[in-house]
Amino acid sequence: MHDLRWIRDNPEAFDRAMARRGEAAVSAELLALDEKKRSLQTELQSLQQHRNTVSKEIGAAKKAGGDADALMREVASIKERMAGLEERERELSDELSQWLARLPNVMADDVPDGADEGDNVECRRVGEPREISDARDHVALGEGLGMLDFKSATDMAGSRFVLLRGGLARLERALGQFMLDIHIAEHGFEEVQPPFLVGSEALFGTGQLPKFGEDLFRTTDDRWLIPTSEVPLTNMVADRILSADDLPMRLTALTPCFRSEAGAAGRDTRGMIRMHQFNKVEMVCITTPENSDAEQQRMLTCAETVLQRLGLAYRVVNLCSGDIGFSARRTFDIEVWLPGQARYREISSVSTTGDFQARRMNARMRKAGEKATQFVHTLNGSGVAVGRALIAVMETFQQPDGSIVVPEPLRPYMRGMDVLRPA
Repeated sequence: MHDLRWIRDNPEAFDRAMARRGEAAVSAELLALDEKKRSLQTELQSLQQHRNTVSKEIGAAKKAGGDADALMREVASIKERMAGLEERERELSDELSQWLARLPNVMADDVPDGADEGDNVECRRVGEPREISDARDHVALGEGLGMLDFKSATDMAGSRFVLLRGGLARLERALGQFMLDIHIAEHGFEEVQPPFLVGSEALFGTGQLPKFGEDLFRTTDDRWLIPTSEVPLTNMVADRILSADDLPMRLTALTPCFRSEAGAAGRDTRGMIRMHQFNKVEMVCITTPENSDAEQQRMLTCAETVLQRLGLAYRVVNLCSGDIGFSARRTFDIEVWLPGQARYREISSVSTTGDFQARRMNARMRKAGEKATQFVHTLNGSGVAVGRALIAVMETFQQPDGSIVVPEPLRPYMRGMDVLRPA
């Protein structure tokens, strides 16, 4: 959500910010609606004052034994007029809110301009991709092990689902626990086990609704399966006033995520790259505006640490204006090298939303000794996507005979198992 006062003071800057995202200039229409609403509010205040004055005159007339009928008819007329204005004011407020709710966040100045992911700017590469002769992808490897079963999953649930079995199921679980342990023990995050179903207000708060409802799964009782635990974690501060002394609040969770992938028809149809259900470790930070940018860099380091410990090659890219998400002010993607595809693929996105989400969910903070409040800043980042980490481990540590070497940091979670071999 946007600050109308800022738009009033900076209409041209707001239109430029929307134009960078391919949106039409809307400040004139927004401010026209806002002016009508404020004019009605001024008229209502004037009528309220007049009604109070006439009401006092009625009391004085009755006390003096005079006729107050005309004055009472005037008060009734004022009330009727006010009722009509209040209804119109509510209509304008709703219309204005609906406009604002559908407009994306204003990006940071250092977000590069671009049309799509091809214009993202590479920041750095870490690690050397392994050179593997005749590298197989994770589908061939998993099916060769007898531990990856798409057919059974498709028979019971449809496409974009998978069954992991035996060692691969354990390896996927090990990855999630490994990530959580790093973020909790080393990075100072608090573990949370949130609901996997949320109401519409929670999804509105983080920006998935109203615009992206088709990307979500909805239940018959009007709840939604979470597309990421960013939603429940961030909403933990909805409608709250936090003490600035208690910030930053750093939260993490390992949850399943559910996405309809409505816009992904024909894309990544092979394997586990794009699934309706997948596990992900999420990081969320609630912080002060002053520390927001530094916290984003910190979260990026936290996600990178996971890949470095696993010995996976990756690169970091700064998303351009044509590829950045609706709620994001700035986003860095981490893309891991997949030998089976011979390309980098996204495994984590680390975004700052500024006060965009906080305004939608009314999450505020108060500094010590001050009466005034201000909106917090919220950040989110994958720490990281577990399924894609599994793919990267499988393809990076594959052996010529089809077995997979388990990275050293994961072996304590695997009860010492160091190699996955066909059953």
